Amino acid sequence: MTEIVSIHSYRGGTGKSNMTANLATTMALLGKRVGIVDTDIQSPGIHILFRLDETKIHKTLNDYLWDEGCSAEEIAYDVSYVLNNSNVQVNNPNGKIYLIPSSMKSEDIATILSEGYDVELLQRGFFEVIETFNLDYLFVDTHPGLNEETLLSIGLSSTLVIILRPDQQDYLGTAVIVEVAKELEVPKMLLVVNKALPDFDFGILKDKVHETYQLPVAGILPLSTEMLRLGSQGLFCLQHPDHPLTKEIQRIVQHIQN
Repeated sequence: MTEIVSIHSYRGGTGKSNMTANLATTMALLGKRVGIVDTDIQSPGIHILFRLDETKIHKTLNDYLWDEGCSAEEIAYDVSYVLNNSNVQVNNPNGKIYLIPSSMKSEDIATILSEGYDVELLQRGFFEVIETFNLDYLFVDTHPGLNEETLLSIGLSSTLVIILRPDQQDYLGTAVIVEVAKELEVPKMLLVVNKALPDFDFGILKDKVHETYQLPVAGILPLSTEMLRLGSQGLFCLQHPDHPLTKEIQRIVQHIQN
């Protein structure tokens, strides 16, 4: 049975898209068939991490939501080449990554913002992608905050991964997300603290977050100069396979699988 994993945060700037891409890629390295849907339609861009040439993107999630004749197969792009073009040894060649990007064209974004779309189509798209590509996991990169699309993604999730920074606004916003997810009866919730300063006591920080929300803390990722230097020009877990941040991403994947 396919697991739907939504990656969400209350505020922008938490590193949500980078987290989604690296978690999905790490899962594919384990031999899983993985899909990624960029539902952050207002501010898309996860395809950049996979170096998917925009000139080769003919149709996107926007087309699926607006064109009744558009199929999931037309908007999904096989980006599994990233697994073979890295220095990481691929122990299981069965791993695949299919990416469904959203449009970065200003007119497409403006149309969505002004006219909206049928959210039920998004739900149908999730299941069509899962069936078409026989996925083990579908990762959903959500729009920050709460809106109709976000509520749908959270409600359909087998696992909800909530990203927050050690920041008071993030703490308060995350409490709202947790309460909403509980009302929607999400089966599993995991917390991930990102961009923690290296001089923090990670053990104390983990205990504080766990006590605040009474949920598992799957990982605490340090603010990384290597991640900043990478500047979204590739996937961190492939370019820095032995980095402590990559090891933490691997531990989060283990939490998702368990």
